[in-house]
Amino acid sequence: MHRTSTFNVVSVALGLAFLYLPIGILIVYSFNASRLVTVWGGWSLTWYRELLHDAAILDAAWASIRIALLTATFATVLGTCAALALVHMDRVRGRLLFTSMVYAPLVMPEIITGLSLLLLFVALNVDRGFWTVVAAHTTLTMCFVTVVVQSRLIGFDRSLEEAALDLGSPPLKTFFEITLPLVFPAIAAGWMLAFSLSLDDLVIASFTTGPGATTLPIRIYSQVRLGVKPEINAICTIMIAAVALATVAASLAMKRNAITRERGAFGAQL
Repeated sequence: MHRTSTFNVVSVALGLAFLYLPIGILIVYSFNASRLVTVWGGWSLTWYRELLHDAAILDAAWASIRIALLTATFATVLGTCAALALVHMDRVRGRLLFTSMVYAPLVMPEIITGLSLLLLFVALNVDRGFWTVVAAHTTLTMCFVTVVVQSRLIGFDRSLEEAALDLGSPPLKTFFEITLPLVFPAIAAGWMLAFSLSLDDLVIASFTTGPGATTLPIRIYSQVRLGVKPEINAICTIMIAAVALATVAASLAMKRNAITRERGAFGAQL
């Protein structure tokens, strides 16, 4: 039986404070009535109302959300396909090279990735804008989805797929009815990870963006250099709340899906 020691409690408390205290301070000061972000002037919703009239920040936030949604979707599809290929390519020549190419963005500094993508777009004479940011973010986040999905596929019971194929099920039908439901939690986790990484990226977006595709991190960074505006605290609080709600909803959905599968398996045994 494990006992909870004072050292463990203090360590956990300090770790949580280090991670979430700055976020908590940002949320509290988003309701500050004072225009000075470091001086508390009482509770107020002034800056949320002012945010509704700040077209620049709202446009940047909407662009970031659209880019993150597209990036997460593309990265999830490509990352899942890459994970399937890595798992099923056990003895195929060139597997090591393919694995290195997929995992390269994981260890490569973002500034090098951004610069290389910039040079690529310039060489191809592609106008930088919304879709170049989506392509760059997809390149960055696809490897993270691959790692998450591949870790689930490694522990996957391949006999289920083999049994379905032996019974005459086509490979595509086997994937959608056997493999996909079992690895869906990993795919959903990869999608959320890609969405979060795309939403807060600054370095790669600054290299690959263009007119009309200013993301929220770039807008915040450009304004912070001139001083922190209270509206920035408000928009950041809204984004934190949205991500938190999406995370809770996804967790509840996956938990409900797991309970449904367990009930179905128990019913089948009966």
